[in-house]
Amino acid sequence: MFSLRALLAPRPLKRCFALLDAQGICRALRHSAQAPQGLGWIEVESIGPHWLGQQLPASVRIVARQHPAFRHEALSA
Repeated sequence: MFSLRALLAPRPLKRCFALLDAQGICRALRHSAQAPQGLGWIEVESIGPHWLGQQLPASVRIVARQHPAFRHEALSA
């Protein structure tokens, strides 16, 4: 049985990743809260098993989000 704590505890969001080889062919798919270790893993919007062994559609790729540099500004009193 599940406890009430298990039901109310926040769960990490699962993200979708695809492993691409040197030619851009999808070799593996994975749901994970963190990016998989190793080269070739990219984040995608969703997972499509039909992509295995095929070129990954460019429309499903998620572009890495770049945060602007944090600027320190003087506080006036």
